[in-house]
Amino acid sequence: MSLGTVAIAVTGVAGTLGGALLTQWGAERNKRRELELARAFQESRESAALRRDCYTRLYRDARQFATALNRHLHVLRERDPAEPDVRALEEAKDAHRNHWSETQMVAPDRVIVAGEAANHALTGVYAAVKRLEQGRARPDETLDSAAAAQRELWELIKAMRHAMRHDLGVSSEF
Repeated sequence: MSLGTVAIAVTGVAGTLGGALLTQWGAERNKRRELELARAFQESRESAALRRDCYTRLYRDARQFATALNRHLHVLRERDPAEPDVRALEEAKDAHRNHWSETQMVAPDRVIVAGEAANHALTGVYAAVKRLEQGRARPDETLDSAAAAQRELWELIKAMRHAMRHDLGVSSEF
């Protein structure tokens, strides 16, 4: 057997084994890519579900907080608030605060900006209502001015809802 024949035989065997190894390597690489894509898709779905649940709670609680502020203003017009009145307002505020904190951890900046505007306004009206309740109102604070500020909350809550819906892909408007 000549050296050329041996070289051709070795090259043929190496090519056959190399081709099998390359095929195996390519298959493993494709499988890893498929697993990564499946994992990324699942994480994306879980993230969207988490944000949707978080946004739903925040929106509900922001509306309930605004409604509790409105009720409290009506109570202040009629009488001194009783313990159940104060407790209802505090529970609405606490629920909103808790879900706002949660939202800040999962929402993109666009939602945070809209949420901060609503949160700032809600807590501002709450502070004014509490000062009025305690007889420590600022010179420009009256039940009427607090009621006007409370009515303005709805547009900010609506803007927050639009930002959340846009983030979830439910609405293309923004």
